[in-house]
Amino acid sequence: MKVMGHGSFRKRIVEMGFIRGKEVEVLLNAPLQDPVKYKIMGYEVSLRRDEGKMIEVLSTEEVRRIKESSSPESTPAGSSSSETKGSSSPEAEALSAATSESSAPVVIDEADISEADKSEENERRLRRAALQKHREISVALVGNPNCGKTSLFNFASGAHERVGNYSGVTVDAKEGYAMHKGYRINLTDLPGTYSLSAYSPEEMYVRRQIIDKTPDVVINVIDSSNLERNLYLTTQLIDMNLRMVCALNMFDELENRGDKLNYQLLGTLFGVPMIPTVFTNGRGVEQLLDTVIKVYEEASNQALNKNVKLLTRHVHLSHGQQLEDCIDSVKKEIQKNQGIRVKYSTRYLAIKLLERDSETEKVVQELPEGPAIIAERDKQAKKILEETGEDSETTIMDAKYGIIKGALKEAGYEIGEKEDQYKLTHTLDNIITNKYLGFPIFFLILFLMFEVTFVLGQYPMDWIEAGVGWIGDMVSEHMPDGPLKDMIVGGIIAGVGSVIVFLPQILILYFFISFMEDSGYMSRAAFIVDKLMHKMGLHGKSFIPLIMGFGCNVPAEMATRTIESRRSRLVTMLILPFMSCSARLPIYIMITGTFFALKYQSLVMISLYAIGILTAVVVSKIFCTFLIKGEDTPFVMELPPYRMPTWKAIGRHTWEKGKQYLKKMGGIILVASIIVWALGYFPHHEGLTQHEQQEQSYIGQMGKAVAPIFSPQGFDWKLDVSLIAGVGAKEIVASTMGVLYADDESVAEDEDMAKYEKLRTKMEAEGITPLIAYAYLIFILLYFPCIATIVAIKNESGSWKWAIFAAVYTTAVAWVASAVVYQLGQLIY
Repeated sequence: MKVMGHGSFRKRIVEMGFIRGKEVEVLLNAPLQDPVKYKIMGYEVSLRRDEGKMIEVLSTEEVRRIKESSSPESTPAGSSSSETKGSSSPEAEALSAATSESSAPVVIDEADISEADKSEENERRLRRAALQKHREISVALVGNPNCGKTSLFNFASGAHERVGNYSGVTVDAKEGYAMHKGYRINLTDLPGTYSLSAYSPEEMYVRRQIIDKTPDVVINVIDSSNLERNLYLTTQLIDMNLRMVCALNMFDELENRGDKLNYQLLGTLFGVPMIPTVFTNGRGVEQLLDTVIKVYEEASNQALNKNVKLLTRHVHLSHGQQLEDCIDSVKKEIQKNQGIRVKYSTRYLAIKLLERDSETEKVVQELPEGPAIIAERDKQAKKILEETGEDSETTIMDAKYGIIKGALKEAGYEIGEKEDQYKLTHTLDNIITNKYLGFPIFFLILFLMFEVTFVLGQYPMDWIEAGVGWIGDMVSEHMPDGPLKDMIVGGIIAGVGSVIVFLPQILILYFFISFMEDSGYMSRAAFIVDKLMHKMGLHGKSFIPLIMGFGCNVPAEMATRTIESRRSRLVTMLILPFMSCSARLPIYIMITGTFFALKYQSLVMISLYAIGILTAVVVSKIFCTFLIKGEDTPFVMELPPYRMPTWKAIGRHTWEKGKQYLKKMGGIILVASIIVWALGYFPHHEGLTQHEQQEQSYIGQMGKAVAPIFSPQGFDWKLDVSLIAGVGAKEIVASTMGVLYADDESVAEDEDMAKYEKLRTKMEAEGITPLIAYAYLIFILLYFPCIATIVAIKNESGSWKWAIFAAVYTTAVAWVASAVVYQLGQLIY
């Protein structure tokens, strides 16, 4: 199907007959299982296993699977089978598209496979099957942070991945696919990176993905409004000898600014096609995908037709005669190891060695020729220092920017004389990042967010609550009495209903967060608080995961990968649980709406978020001083221009979060509600009131067993049980309270009484006061993060030790803080 790898290795393999559609037969293994003898085009050839891995084939097993999706009995000649035409599976779509060139679909009879070499018809079908598989193109999206890679990924694949207008949004590789002109283009959205150095985790991740996965084509996404900086990464990708297409994204900004650029000539100079694009409206995407297919096919056919005119050509960007001589000397030493060419471009390795890249040094040192290569590198680095007065790394970086500057000049690049497009950005920054106004504006935005969440969200919340109540009444009236009715009404409807009513507030909260992320405000927030972060012992970049923690702690933990300093990264992981995630929001709204007047609700909410932040500050300072030592790294982060987010993008992001919330309703919340109801229902005793039944049930016994632990906080056993239930997921706290306080017959209810009044009346009957309620909120804010967050801490830190430590210490902090609040409150009031 295809040959991966680089340069002369790939060229040699193709020349030996490993071309698309040819049958390869494995003959035997060497005594030590390596190399392997193959038969192709009538002759036998030996390849090492590592070299064989770079040749992708259609196996007999895959042929069998094709047979299963398209059988002779169900598929008449000249038509597509039901498994292919109209099928929703990606594999079926690819198969259907690939067979569009022929009148008949691929049909492999299992009985004929063993006789394939004797049957001309089966041989034709096998070749067509290989052609279909060949039509899968793996594409990696590479570019600077905030250049639009994820926007392209979403637009082309239809995926709904998160896009934010600040660096570090994409912290892992996301995969999707696009069907285009009979090809399945598998897209991998890699983290944003400014270079391919071994400086930050995302840079190393991108390098390993490109080297280990060897994509067929790389799409280098470039921010057209900042060409000189973005093209630095392009020069490094060219050094790697990759098949590449450049997407000049945000080209509308370049045009609106009045800039001039001959992008065709620029592409010729760099040896790669450059396509103007605007991913927000889809401009240029179809041409970009067309070009990807052409580059892929031309690379496959190059060895067969040496006279073909290619869209791409491998160029050696000249770093100047002095540097080139040094690069060639190191390169020749590396080339003595023939196996290294399978995965690496030797020129790329030579340049990285001269840049003293630590990861490249590790790779080279493992080679038999390693000491000699390093010695030659040291010799040439010393020569560069003597001739230029600069170390080799600085000299290469300067040379690359010189290449970029010269290429842009030759391509007629001129900055337009129109009014500064970033004038609005500069004006806003003078206000938003002002030393006197920055923090007040930040807290004002938070206050506005919560005020709108409460006031505006109250209306749809009332509608949903009325709907849930109507469903409960209908079930109560029409179902016969018994355990099933009690479970549906008192367990499912009361538990799930008590949480689902908060969906409007969740959507409003995420709307605000999405707007701040997409507009570029998040980067300014990190800029504002960097000094505060530094005093805490953290990095300015720590602020972005902390802010993301207000949405969900799990992706926030993953976002800590963008922090270069191990100390800052680890401390940020440990304090992230103090950021109030959206899962806690239903509990806050429930308790705040029950015990505090409307005019104080936003202040109570702000105080919770402020206490969480303050606790994180104190704890991080303690950790950095006594527990986790290490050096910090400089604060370097791009401040992108402000951009007005599209309503479509914000709406999509908001709904994605709402959809996740609804999925929890039908999953963990539903199961937890039934479990809590069952624990409160059994052992069941007839003739008891609901209150007496709960006290004598299993859940009542559990609550009373742990009651002494929470007596300093004034909690009753129902609050104790809800805290234990919240270990799995914080939303379960609200559903548990909904079940435990539902139909509490210890309190007479007024049918016209508002929901919060009913709940307050029931809780006050249990001795719960506003002071206890606030202490309870403090405990919810600070205690044990959910199981998913604990697992995320383990994955990101690489150790269960830190995950268990986070679970224990946060709960201890929560116990102390809530006890202090309650005990001091009693003394004052």
